[in-house]
Amino acid sequence: MSQPIQIALVGLDTSHSVEFARLIQGNAPAELRIPGMHVRSCLRFPSPFHSEEGQNKRQAELESWGVQVTHDFDQALEGADAVFLEINDPSLHLEYFEKVASLGKPVFLDKPMAGNLADARSIARIARENGTLFFSSSSLRFLQSLQTLISEIPVADRKIVNVFGPLGIAPAGSSVVWYGVHTVEMLVALLGIGAGSVTAHRDPTGVTAVVEYADQRRAVVELTTKLFQYGGRVVMPQAIRTFDIGKEVLYHNLLVKIADFLKTGKSPVPVQETLEVQAILGAIEQSLETGATASIEL
Repeated sequence: MSQPIQIALVGLDTSHSVEFARLIQGNAPAELRIPGMHVRSCLRFPSPFHSEEGQNKRQAELESWGVQVTHDFDQALEGADAVFLEINDPSLHLEYFEKVASLGKPVFLDKPMAGNLADARSIARIARENGTLFFSSSSLRFLQSLQTLISEIPVADRKIVNVFGPLGIAPAGSSVVWYGVHTVEMLVALLGIGAGSVTAHRDPTGVTAVVEYADQRRAVVELTTKLFQYGGRVVMPQAIRTFDIGKEVLYHNLLVKIADFLKTGKSPVPVQETLEVQAILGAIEQSLETGATASIEL
């Protein structure tokens, strides 16, 4: 029997660190557990996204499942076969990706890819230069109802799309980048790359953005501070198809994809799509700041 893949978590300011460990070796229901991996360590450090007291509670839970939590980077990475960059603060993603890229270990970089498109491009470049296997994604891309719709509707028929989701308020940096990534990830899963421009508007309920494509595709992205629901629709000449979060276990869906990535070395998300997500998020921010339509250039 092969040995489990040893995982090092980097970051404890996101609940994802705890939830992934719970599904791998914690107290998750048996039917949701993901075999073949073991979380051996977690690096923690101060963050505006979670208090030290809160991180202490998370550390205690991880330690109860056999995870060694440390403030020392080298200690956290020692003995690891793969790295999960679980850092809630997107502004730190480039810094920590650069630290792990040369170690020869596959990396899951939790959403969003970076704090801005320039950093995301740097991450992609560093990965190429070091031969680092990695992917970055939100769990919302892997909604089963969304994936079913994608498998059943030809790409050519996905021309008019609406996606919606919550807009969390970031303790630091851009709320659109930090939390809008979930909703934009669903959009790019449906339409792929090729967005040309974004026109965004802010109102008391959140942000609405119209994304236009050169080939006459169009998408509307709705980010709301009032509701915590995810979903969308695809409008076709003869039908309208919808999808929503339902009762899906999102962390489980994503971790299944991560486990497959670590076993096969094949990313489930092309890096160009991840850069497209980052570019759309940046264009939404730019349009909100300027009041004008923002162009997208990858």
